[in-house]
Amino acid sequence: MTRSVFARLFFVLVLLVGGSVSPVLAQLFETRAKQAYLIDADTGTVLFAKNEDETVPPASLAKLMTMEVVFNAIRSGRLTLDDTFQVSENAWRTGGAISRTSTMFAELKSSIRLEDLIQGVIVQSANDGCIIIAEGMAGSEENFARLMTERAREIGLTTSVFGNSNGLPHPDSKVTMKDLVTLARHIQSTYPEFYKYYSQPEFTWNNIRQRNRNPLLGLGIGVDGLKTGFTEESGYAIVSSIKRDGRRLFLAMSGMATERERAEESRKMLEWGIRAFERKTLFAEGETIGEVSVYGGGESAIVKAKGAVDILLPITNPDRLAARITYRWPLRAPIEAGAQVGVLKVYIGDTLSQEQPLYAMEAVDKGPLHTQALDALIELAQFWL
Repeated sequence: MTRSVFARLFFVLVLLVGGSVSPVLAQLFETRAKQAYLIDADTGTVLFAKNEDETVPPASLAKLMTMEVVFNAIRSGRLTLDDTFQVSENAWRTGGAISRTSTMFAELKSSIRLEDLIQGVIVQSANDGCIIIAEGMAGSEENFARLMTERAREIGLTTSVFGNSNGLPHPDSKVTMKDLVTLARHIQSTYPEFYKYYSQPEFTWNNIRQRNRNPLLGLGIGVDGLKTGFTEESGYAIVSSIKRDGRRLFLAMSGMATERERAEESRKMLEWGIRAFERKTLFAEGETIGEVSVYGGGESAIVKAKGAVDILLPITNPDRLAARITYRWPLRAPIEAGAQVGVLKVYIGDTLSQEQPLYAMEAVDKGPLHTQALDALIELAQFWL
């Protein structure tokens, strides 16, 4: 479809006014949590977001990253579940019974199988277990913390930094709710053979039986992981996942005042996420989504997603949906068929709920000289304005 001069001039006007702006709408759900992030695992739809990029101390939620590093090492063959680790004095004093923090009561200078350490960390939130693993894998907590942060970037955590393996107060440690959901989703999908530990109700080791600290596991609502945390600075926090009615959701929340409030707020949000949304197909696989202007091209680029674009819509407020195509101007010709040329952004109210890369359905060659000249004029106008 050849573009007209009118279409090009309209594009200039869109640039001048800054494009369309989605209306700011009230949140669909209210929570006492200071930070929260809830997504649907299958579609990637963001169902709720509140200060999701705000950094807070991780507390015991840091142990999710510790376990990812361990799981990755086992998957790659560097470790096995039967490997044993020595209990140092540092681990015993900093995270053992003498520390009066969450512990699996590891005995000084004893040897512990890795699988027992994993269960101690996941089920009992054992600080000593984390330190024992960190020292055994990297020589020190400091070295292991660097591994954690490096690995975090590799799997898509953009902001979080880890100062130690267990989440005890450290000036360098910080996480966001968005990063924690990314981490939880990665653990569940990448390591199903280890994810089962997060739903383990209790663990007995060294004749000491301790129950899982996740308050949602025993409610029978479909929660099967992951972790709780607490710091004086940021309050009570949780990262959780629910699987019910053929769907899986991931939630991270922080800033609650009490354990009871944490349990109640997270339960309410997870159940709301399951009940208050229905799946809709916005664009079928292969369907044209729109077109983007190509600088110096004879035609616009007709774009589509790689597959179907599905989203979870609020049942009571489906009119809060808005979508737009975004791309970086100038998108210069020629464009190859299949090249990524933009992104579809879907909003529910004022929340960016989903982003899908968009690809050119057909190649776009350079246009005639008069269209290239007009595009040059448009670019010049942008520069001066």
